[in-house]
Amino acid sequence: MSAAFLWALGIPAGSRLWVAATPKDRIVVRAETRNQEWRSYRECSSNRRMDAALETLMLIFSAEEAVAVPDRALFLGASPHPDLCVWPQITGWQPLKPLAAAWDSAGLPRSDNLPDGRWPLVLILPGKSRDETLAWFALARDRLAPGGRIAVAMPNTAGAGRFEKELASATGSVASLQKHKCRAFHAVDDGQWDEGRFNQWRQWAYPRQISGTSFTTCAGIFSSGHVDPGSQLLANHLPSNLSGAVADLGAGWGFLSAVAVARCPLIKRIDLFEADARALACARENLLSERCELGFHWHDVTQGVAGPYDVILMNPPFHTGQVKDVDLGAAFLSCAVAALRRGGRIFLVANRQLPFEALLDAHGLNWRQVAEDPTYKLLFARKR
Repeated sequence: MSAAFLWALGIPAGSRLWVAATPKDRIVVRAETRNQEWRSYRECSSNRRMDAALETLMLIFSAEEAVAVPDRALFLGASPHPDLCVWPQITGWQPLKPLAAAWDSAGLPRSDNLPDGRWPLVLILPGKSRDETLAWFALARDRLAPGGRIAVAMPNTAGAGRFEKELASATGSVASLQKHKCRAFHAVDDGQWDEGRFNQWRQWAYPRQISGTSFTTCAGIFSSGHVDPGSQLLANHLPSNLSGAVADLGAGWGFLSAVAVARCPLIKRIDLFEADARALACARENLLSERCELGFHWHDVTQGVAGPYDVILMNPPFHTGQVKDVDLGAAFLSCAVAALRRGGRIFLVANRQLPFEALLDAHGLNWRQVAEDPTYKLLFARKR
């Protein structure tokens, strides 16, 4: 192992090392220092399942005619990479809790809130939303030092070519490269950028209201432009006798919790668990109650929820980024069952093709299908 790699892990020179690969394609390094036994533990993922865009982004700084790494950089949508561990200084901003935790585990500095300031380099790994990507272009522009560089990477399937043209429409020209079925493109501020284009995109960075409702959302979060039809189906059938402690797992911008608070006077507390900090901030705006306590938790539900709860509301996700991930919904259900007190109830909406019935049976719950439409089904369950 190189000295730079060990330094990036925080392992002192002269340490005795044990290295092992795990079944999940991870490398675990344990170090015994001279002064303290088993002092430094760090896990480094070698999983590249969703990091193809990140790998392509890093080629800007390592390929032929590579761009020099500046003394400071900001990373929007931060995702850890071994090369970043030896950069002079990089600050990450990542609204998604699992990815923020991965960044933290790499020992890299992170800001919970979008930081102010100016950087000579702003990296962007945007999500799959058009509005979010354009908003992040504007957020990067606002944080770019004069003469600085914006660098972006996206999968081709996410419209990388289209967004390269969008950025070029504001910057005049971009340099780009393609690898791993992704595209990385970057532009340097030469003082001639079209600020009008950035002003157009900046509007998507602000909270907005769903038409015909009082609900606030923002670009990039789940169901940002409308009430999710699955959640609406569950809301239409949600009984008014919910009581005690309630958890909303994957709460989003708070629609189901808002319905429960308005309809169920016996609820004493609702805890909203949501992995997207932006959605959780919207939920804080959308839920106001003087009758029951409200808890807002930026949390990866798959890591477990303490409980115990009398009621759990669920519209579980089944995508990780842009990849369909059926196991994600199963993990949500397992955590829900573990957090539910005996006799407690789960109110679940899911896509019809997902096999939640078998999972409910496997957990030993009594359940029934209450309703369905061409896309969704409602499953109500009780813990024995």
